[in-house]
Amino acid sequence: MSTVLITGGSRGIGAATVELFAARGDTVWFLYEKEHEAAKAVAEKTGAKPICCDVADGRAVRAAFETIGHVDILVCNAGICHSGLMSMISEDRWDRLFAVNVKGIYHCVNAAMPGFLQHQKGCVITVSSMWGQVGASCEVAYSATKGAVIAMTKALAKELGPSGIRVNCVAPGVILTDMCANVDEQILAEMAQENPLGRNGTPMDVAQAIVRLADSEFITGHVLSVNGGYVI
Repeated sequence: MSTVLITGGSRGIGAATVELFAARGDTVWFLYEKEHEAAKAVAEKTGAKPICCDVADGRAVRAAFETIGHVDILVCNAGICHSGLMSMISEDRWDRLFAVNVKGIYHCVNAAMPGFLQHQKGCVITVSSMWGQVGASCEVAYSATKGAVIAMTKALAKELGPSGIRVNCVAPGVILTDMCANVDEQILAEMAQENPLGRNGTPMDVAQAIVRLADSEFITGHVLSVNGGYVI
């Protein structure tokens, strides 16, 4: 059994990942920021332990780790998105996307590092996006953050590998989560038709990939595309 921490664990991919790790008997903690009722529901369903924490706040992350202690597996899933022309996004919103999507990983990995180094073992899994691989029109800020996550993953894998710490990434495609809530149903249907597998993904599709990477002892620095072949 492992101790697992999942950020952004109250909904979508995070909640599905909490469910899978908890179902196999791991000790699971998850961070969430605002959705108290959703977090309570996940905790009651899975037995996982929630902590309210904004990953963009370094002090809050360190406080969370003081409560949790050592973790074996860290899943950096917390993320926010933004759609619109780059010329229309405010500087504050741009900064917030990078603070959560990129700096949040910095805070969490640094907080987990003492335990990883002490045990000379650890697993970090980041969550990027297919738009971090190829970019998306009207999602420049989001694409930029997710591209940074991929670069960060590969660099950390090289840096931490000699200490027995693996760092991998999943890059989801169109996944039916809250991020798709404002996308027109016709557009989602068209994207499903364009997908070689003929459908859009589910949170559980991504969660299964995360667990597989966590168990793969000789894989590091890898970006696993979970998009049904939408981007190859």
